[in-house]
Amino acid sequence: MICKLTIAYDGTSYEGWRSQRAEHGVAHQIECAWQQCFACEAQLVSSSRTDSGVHARGLVAHSTWPNEKFSTLQIAAQLNARLPETIRIMEVEAVTDSFDARFDALGKEYRYTIWNHAAMHPLLRDRAWHVPKRLDLANMREAASALIGTHDFRSFTVKREGELGNSVRRLHRCEIVAIDHEITIILEGEGFLYKMCRAIVGTLVQLGEGKISVSEIKAMLSPNEKRPCGMIAPAQGLTLWGVIYADSHERD
Repeated sequence: MICKLTIAYDGTSYEGWRSQRAEHGVAHQIECAWQQCFACEAQLVSSSRTDSGVHARGLVAHSTWPNEKFSTLQIAAQLNARLPETIRIMEVEAVTDSFDARFDALGKEYRYTIWNHAAMHPLLRDRAWHVPKRLDLANMREAASALIGTHDFRSFTVKREGELGNSVRRLHRCEIVAIDHEITIILEGEGFLYKMCRAIVGTLVQLGEGKISVSEIKAMLSPNEKRPCGMIAPAQGLTLWGVIYADSHERD
């Protein structure tokens, strides 16, 4: 039997889901707690690998069931009692043996928070990007709508070792919601390139500040375009909001 975990964490103190320095990764904290609780390895497989400083509200991972005597509520309670307060198992579900948290994901939703005011709100200092200059939301929304659909997003990623490979992705949603000075950019897609969400946000903000134009952002989507994105937004404003799955893996 497979155990599906929905996990939330404050990424401020962690170097992402996994880190080369194992103890600084979120996964390591959960695996240590699992070992303490159930005297076996968790062997976690995750839906995503968030970057250093990025938060999660609904990251999903799976592992084999630790012991048949434990219920879903007991597994969550046991782990949460041993995890740091910055990490919580929000839900445990029993799913079919064929479930894979990574490969069965149909899509992901990310949300990025911007505080658009001259003074940074102290309660959002680890949750939002402080942008003091007033942003042109109309222009940002026009560009955001152009990003929806299937495009080559090679301009909206950061080069790593090796070949980039297929840089075509489908973005289902790119919505900008503003309530007073708090701006949330909602990104939903089937998959994302490395730092793609933060690249989109950073570029939209530069547009909102008048540093680039809507036509320049549209040009970045051309398969032949080699122009890099405007900038990479800081990590602390980004949260993995949720992962989308079909219902066929649920157990009765």
